Amino acid sequence: MNRYHCCATCKWYEVRKTKGEKVTYHCIRLGYETHPKYQFNCWDPKEKVRKRMEQEDD
Repeated sequence: MNRYHCCATCKWYEVRKTKGEKVTYHCIRLGYETHPKYQFNCWDPKEKVRKRMEQEDD
């Protein structure tokens, strides 16, 4: 498994901040609240992460 594989590096990951409430983390693909360190098989890395992974492979 890739060391970058987690929700926080996925393109479907979204941070929601609402005034006067706590910060929540959501997977917009799956449609529910998640956590930055969770891992799912639908992971699709953000472009920035994908480029860094390619650099490390070289």
